[in-house]
This record gives sequence, structure tokens and C-alpha cells, in this order.
Amino acid sequence: MANRKGARARFGNIRKLPSGRFQARYVGPDGLSHNAHTTFDTKGDAEAWLATVRADIVREAWSPASVTSTRQALTFGTYAERWLSGRRLEARTRAHYRSLLDRQILPTFKGVPLRHITPDLVRDWYATTAIDTPTLRSHAYGLLRTILAQAERDETIRSNPCHIRGAGNSKRVHKIKPATLPELEKIVTTMPERYRLMVLLAAWCQLRFGELAELRRGDVDTKAGVLRIRRGVVRANGERIVKKPKSDAGIRNVAIPPHLLPLVRGHLLEHTEPGKDGLLFPAKQGGHLAPSSLYRVFYRARAAAERPDLRFHDLRHTGAVLAAQTGATLAELMGRLGHSTPGAALIYQHAAADRDMELARRLSALTGTQETT
Repeated sequence: MANRKGARARFGNIRKLPSGRFQARYVGPDGLSHNAHTTFDTKGDAEAWLATVRADIVREAWSPASVTSTRQALTFGTYAERWLSGRRLEARTRAHYRSLLDRQILPTFKGVPLRHITPDLVRDWYATTAIDTPTLRSHAYGLLRTILAQAERDETIRSNPCHIRGAGNSKRVHKIKPATLPELEKIVTTMPERYRLMVLLAAWCQLRFGELAELRRGDVDTKAGVLRIRRGVVRANGERIVKKPKSDAGIRNVAIPPHLLPLVRGHLLEHTEPGKDGLLFPAKQGGHLAPSSLYRVFYRARAAAERPDLRFHDLRHTGAVLAAQTGATLAELMGRLGHSTPGAALIYQHAAADRDMELARRLSALTGTQETT
């Protein structure tokens, strides 16, 4: 009895893949090695599948044609759904991937067997996908490449057919022009009073909308002149989700410029919800402020400042450039902005250098002379 169990156990073999899933393979009556048409969540599932194959062989119901057709029947749509459901992702990232799949990727690849996706098919899809939105296009290509890379690691396909150089990278389409101090002043004075401090903190403290919308009384220390950034609020699948910053660098204390402190104290008295957990910038009906509610009045304010190109998030860029102009080091900028890598902070230093050169040219212009070559 024990020998018969051992014999059954020796049919085929199972290995654990880097993804954590299990792959089953066996040598068929044709003397060739065959992989299962899919990978399995558990080793027990893989063993059960091998048992059914062995039973087919014993009943002489096995054929290499049936194995091939089953393997080819695994479509991209089926595999992509399983890939997405098996990933631990933040709600906002999952919603983004869901949107990319539904709108950009699945309309072309849903019913295509994985093994039939060729480099030519990928190039044809890329040539016509989201051509007017390069960032969205690069995200869609990156997701397709990632899913097919996993299929390659699972040995479901022989190689990843995504080989378009640079397709996963996008260049910034919106070139940010920082607001000048007079423009910022005009925007602030045009905004409703309850939102004026929000604009000022976005610029002078370089805060994101989600960080501002989740600020509470307990996060504001007017004696020390500090804002404690510990959380942010994001919207995903129609729900508002309060969560910690993506990295430890996002958890930070931001010093409030002294000229804003009287305005902060006044706002706490007039517009903030009561209690330690009261929101600093609540919606009129209470609860978190929706971006659309702010944008309706912000758009009018930026028009009054003759800056229709300025997005609310660009105020953070404005403040970062101003901080860089004061001589802030790269490390200081990273700390203030909550960046874990220096790449983004370097952008602000470069922008400040460009503006400093412009100031130097204007100073020279005052003398009525120019450099000669």
C-alpha cells in the first residue's frame, strides 16, 4: 500500500515559482515534458491536477492535442484578472490598474490566448492606444508588460512580447510655471475666506491636496509653528480613504512660515471643526472637502490672476521653487516636501537656478548694458 502511494506521488513534479504560485509538470506517454495549462494557488491544487492527468493516462483518455488546446485557451483576460486579484495593492493603485485594463488593454487583448500575443500585436496596439495622453499610454504599456512578465516567470509563455524601447516612460506634458508672489496674492484674495489658508499652506508649506484635506486641529501646533503631516485622504472607487503617506519620508513636521501664523490662528477660530480631530478645511456640510468643491472657486481665482494654466498642485511646485531660492539644500527640500528620493527635489533646485539666472539678466538690464561676445 505504501509503495502504491509513493508511486502516485512520484508522477510528475511540482515547483514553487517566485510569484508564490505552484507549477506542475509531467512526462506524458509521448515521452515529452508537459506543463499544466495554468499555475496553482497551493501545492495541493497542483497535486490534484497531476492526479487527474494520471487518471486520464491510465484510462487512455490522454492526448497531447488536448493538452495543447487547453494551454492555448488560457486568454490574457483570464490571466490578467487572476494577476490583479492576487496582488496586494492600495485601493487607489488597484482602481488605476482596473481602469487601465478595462479602458486601454482588455478591449484588444481580453480574448487573445496568451501564447498568441506577439511583439507585432503589441506594437499595433501601442500605435493606436491613448496617443493624445502620453502618460496614460505609458502606464497602460507598463501594466501590460508587467502582467506578461509574470506570465513569462510562470512559464505560461516563453518570452515577454513587450519590447518597445521607452514606451513605459512618459515625458511631462504640462510644463509648470511657478506663480509669482503678486499672482499668488491675487489668487488668495479672490478665494472665499474659508479656503484662503488652504492656498497659502499649499504654496508656503508645499502640501498636497490630500494632506491639506486631512489636516486636523491636533496636527497644528501654533506655539511651535509646525504642521504634523501624518495622513492624507484619497478617493478611490467613489470612496474617501484616509491613509498614511506612501513612504516614511511623507510622515514629517513642516515648519509654518512666521508670517502665516496669525492667519492660521484666525482660521482655527473661524473655520475649523471643533475638537482635536476637527478637520482644518471641512466641506460646508462637514466631512472631507471634495477636490471639485475647491476647484470651482480656485479656477475663478486663477483666472483673476491671469493664470488659467495653474493647477492647484502647481502651488506646491511654486513653494518648492521659492524654498530652493532661499538656498535650501537638497536634503532640506526632500524633508519639507516628503520625498524619499532626490529626483523630484532636484527639479525644484534646477527651476530655482533658472529663475536666478533670469533675475541676473534683469539686473544687468537695469544698467543698460549687455554681455558682448
